[in-house]
Amino acid sequence: MPDSSSAGVPPASPFPGERKISVRDRGRLPHWEAATATYFVTFRLADSLPQGVLRKIIFARNDILLTAARAGREITGAERKRLMQLDARKIEKYLDSGAGKCFLRRPVVAQIVSNAINRFDGTRYRLFAWCVMPNHVHVVFQALADNTLAAILHSWKSFTAKKANQALERSGEFWQREYYDHLIRDTAELIRAVGYVVNNPKKAGPNNWLWVWSAQ
Repeated sequence: MPDSSSAGVPPASPFPGERKISVRDRGRLPHWEAATATYFVTFRLADSLPQGVLRKIIFARNDILLTAARAGREITGAERKRLMQLDARKIEKYLDSGAGKCFLRRPVVAQIVSNAINRFDGTRYRLFAWCVMPNHVHVVFQALADNTLAAILHSWKSFTAKKANQALERSGEFWQREYYDHLIRDTAELIRAVGYVVNNPKKAGPNNWLWVWSAQ
């Protein structure tokens, strides 16, 4: 396992504090970002979540954002928590039930994903915890230097999609386009996120996970 403390990159503060937080919205799910911030992200296989469920989540999230925009204010802490609950409550039952073909259950594919996540630990990002489930992946990490959330996720997903499709002798979409992310703001949130990643595989059952790791 790579040791981020020996990479020669002093870790920045893992929480955004007073740094500017931007909202990136590609017309679907909004993503909160800040320089050298810490995130809890989930990305899923293309067939792991029905499009109807995804559309309902997007509608509910956009309704909260639109309400705040019409009032000329930023979203409140309670609204931000609600946004995260919309994601977790609606998708976890599908993901943990093993929906789809579950390509990540195959060791060769899980290894490809594991290697990609760990490759730039300590240089582009600092890993706190990750796990590979049969149809989705959880990662808690801090972006380092000028590496953005979007760039890191694109690197993981594009590289692993190509390699996994080659290993499976298939073509077509591997990951769902969208991913879910939560900007971690303090130590308590970080502890909860790491705990979730470590315990989620156990909750899903012994046959529903392959790889899990935590720095804690």
